[in-house]
Amino acid sequence: MKRETIINLVLAALLLAVPFIAQAMGQTFTITLATRIAILALAATGLNIALGLGGLVSFGHAAFFGVGGYVAGILSAHAFSGEPMVLGFEGTRQMLIVWLVAITAAGLLGLLIGVISLRTSGVYFIMITLAFAQMVYYFAISWPAYGGEDGLSIAVRNQFPGVNSMRPLNFFLICYGVLIVGLVLSALIKASRFGAALQAVRQNEVRVASIGISPMPIRLTAFVISAMLTAVAGALFADLNRFVSPSMLSWHMSGELIVLIILGGTGRLMGPVAGAALYVILEYLLGGLTERWQFFLGLILLGTVLFARGGVIGLLAGKVRHG
Repeated sequence: MKRETIINLVLAALLLAVPFIAQAMGQTFTITLATRIAILALAATGLNIALGLGGLVSFGHAAFFGVGGYVAGILSAHAFSGEPMVLGFEGTRQMLIVWLVAITAAGLLGLLIGVISLRTSGVYFIMITLAFAQMVYYFAISWPAYGGEDGLSIAVRNQFPGVNSMRPLNFFLICYGVLIVGLVLSALIKASRFGAALQAVRQNEVRVASIGISPMPIRLTAFVISAMLTAVAGALFADLNRFVSPSMLSWHMSGELIVLIILGGTGRLMGPVAGAALYVILEYLLGGLTERWQFFLGLILLGTVLFARGGVIGLLAGKVRHG
């Protein structure tokens, strides 16, 4: 078994074990931290499909993350109040339906953004995705029906069949299960012919086009799948906090997801998990000491870029990813 595979399994087992240990010790807050790690890791896993496999540096994934959150908040609010939505649709507090709506909404938005932005590359692609995300952000803060810039509260966490989602450990297990599904999907994509074509487009678009494969549909498909996965994470994040904020749509959120991937290891399966764990732990430990804890995160990020381009996973596995 490869060393990186062993590290991946150990990391997955540790993330699963920590909440059970915390439950036994009565440390509910630690379970919440582990849940946050799982959700952010899921969002970064979605972005990693576009960024790590496809080389698409998107600064617009906060739009999909926030759309997932607002879908969860809006459906829950209407289910709680009993008021119908547009065209007479009713709200719901069922997570499976919320995720399906979030996936659909983010998929359509991702298709729209992708069709336009993927006609460009490099810094132009970055700026167009950022512009779209900011458009969604300003739309949210100017939408008073759902809180505007004050955000939208979720009275009661949405429901999962047969599980009391209000219990912290139960909700963690839901998030962890979805994360595993996301990681398996990412692994299957990477190992498939589609994944090989996507990575080939990242490395040499002209050569791929010369053998009769159009890069645009491949990149667009990866971008849309990435958007859908990130939206599910957004819905879970809203349920975790029982609150939806326009900050979920801001460019800071997009940057945070990119940081998680770089810290963990770009293109590596468990890179988003390692990056999310490191980020949340640093935020918790250093945030209690100083409000400027991001300064130390910046130093770690700088060190990672300069000396450990394979991220935490690459460093532990003794391998560095180039290109």
